[in-house]
Amino acid sequence: MMRFLALILAAFIAFPALAQAPAGARRALLMEGKQTLTQKVLTRPGATLHATPGAATGTPVPGFTLFHVYARQGSGAEAWIEVGRDATGTTEGWMREERALPWGQTMVLAFTNPAGRERTMFFAEGPALRRVILSRDMAAAGAEARRATDGRVIALEPETYVDISRNFYLLPVLSAEEVENERGDRMRLLEVASAPAERRNAPPPRDPLADFRGALVFVVDTTLSMQPYLDRTREAIRNVMARIGTTALRDRFRFGLVAYRDDLGGNQALEYVTRTHARADFSAPADAILPRIAEAAAATESNEGFDEDAVAGLRAALDAADWNSLGGRFIILVTDAGTRDATDPRSSTRLGIPEMRELLKQRAIATFALHVLTPEGRNNHARARAQYRELTRFDGAAEPFYYPIPNGEVAAFGQTVEAITEALLRQVAAVTNTPIAQLRGGPAAAAPQVEQQVDVVGQAMRLAYLGRVQDAAAPDIVRSFTTDRDLADSNRANLDVRILLTRDQLSDLRSALRLVIDGANAGRLQPQTVFANIRNAALSAARDPRRIGNLERLGAAFGEYLDGLPYRSQVMELTERGWLELQSGGQRELLNALEAKLRLYDEYARTPALWTQLGSGADAGAAVFPMPLDQLP
Repeated sequence: MMRFLALILAAFIAFPALAQAPAGARRALLMEGKQTLTQKVLTRPGATLHATPGAATGTPVPGFTLFHVYARQGSGAEAWIEVGRDATGTTEGWMREERALPWGQTMVLAFTNPAGRERTMFFAEGPALRRVILSRDMAAAGAEARRATDGRVIALEPETYVDISRNFYLLPVLSAEEVENERGDRMRLLEVASAPAERRNAPPPRDPLADFRGALVFVVDTTLSMQPYLDRTREAIRNVMARIGTTALRDRFRFGLVAYRDDLGGNQALEYVTRTHARADFSAPADAILPRIAEAAAATESNEGFDEDAVAGLRAALDAADWNSLGGRFIILVTDAGTRDATDPRSSTRLGIPEMRELLKQRAIATFALHVLTPEGRNNHARARAQYRELTRFDGAAEPFYYPIPNGEVAAFGQTVEAITEALLRQVAAVTNTPIAQLRGGPAAAAPQVEQQVDVVGQAMRLAYLGRVQDAAAPDIVRSFTTDRDLADSNRANLDVRILLTRDQLSDLRSALRLVIDGANAGRLQPQTVFANIRNAALSAARDPRRIGNLERLGAAFGEYLDGLPYRSQVMELTERGWLELQSGGQRELLNALEAKLRLYDEYARTPALWTQLGSGADAGAAVFPMPLDQLP
């Protein structure tokens, strides 16, 4: 019988603090070839703890409890392991080794939003999945496996989306390898520990969408040239407010407005880099936004250069709503210029578009960009277009949510901003079954691109919200095999492979990254000294001399927990010869990317909502965050 995967939520898991053992205390066994990483196991259902190996009676332990291994005894069916819940030297007893699953590195999987794709299959055996990947027609082979009743597929992902950043769960990766077929599709074949559960047919006690609410925050460029578009944005908000003011939708939706300009550069007449005129605030009446947005006005003087600090405005928008409480999460960026990137000394955040997109993705916010193509900005259009197409990519959508406004026509801009705004409102109304007869027009009134893209967003956010408000159960544990790409379309990711980092490990990663950057900058005029600089700094920082050695590759300056992960990294594999071959331009580009990555880690560290404190008595440094592998150095 086909089963449906139920995720193991944090409430059911004991996770150990990863603190160092006190001097003189026992230490957990190390993984083979490692100096700091301990052997870890996850318990199977039915595992019991015993005072001694072979003792007749034992204490039951919940499935998916994580233990460190302190000792081993016996072999085969009589193999026992001594375990403890933390790395501080305290053991809790012995269990049969067969009742535990080894978990070498703390890799986990996180589902992407399933909107617009088939649900992920979990295979009983790795070879069966490998045959599908390597078949001549992978999509057809995958469809045939989905229909099969021979037991090769034992589970499907949940029907609704569970956001790991909001409802933490464990889907541990036991092993991983990269597989490439003859068409050049490259994907990871993953062995995972998962919990299957039968589909529940009982209806929920109340409508799970009863409390669904949405917010749209406009992030508007208010530099000298933007007054007509600011006025038209305000008009769009007023028009929508007037039409929903007497409907139930009024209580389901809020607007916010963040204005941004640019680095003042000593010109105080520019007044600010960002200013939040109105938060999307459900504690205030819906129309409370109107007098607040009336205060917004374009600058009276021009900034230096054409680029502005749009990333700063987007960063401010992350604080302009209580996004975690919302089902519909939307931002519309309005601008006529590109944004300063992470390397620009006038950038107030020193974040680039890739880092900003990651922060928006972590909060599951859909971002639309309205790019006003004025004649004055013609030399900036191509750069800005590339930036905003990257920013507005949304998982499951065929095209970015990027809307150019030819010739800067105010009328066309107004039609577009109202079309997107009303389409988003219609999605919230449809999800909540709220009448919106007063809204102007229907789907036919908006451009097909708007309706298609907003449909994708609406479905994704509905699934995400349902996943957050509905519980999952975990009655059993099985080993299964899956892949991180959609078998019907390998360009789409259905799973993110992540590494579970503690706050202490992220702090170590930030320190190592800073050490590498400073060492490289110190050798800017003498590139051949860079690796020696980094090696000396790493040794003086009390890093393991045996690991660093002669620093043959840059990855030795980082923690062992990054070794052997299934991701490709120019940085981790970089040798001294490779560094010199990059020459000055390539070296500066690499360092700029590392600087931007470091600032992204700073954002991770200062965002409490991303972190989960697991287990009882765990210290703050043991809180965990599932970092995507593609955000590692």
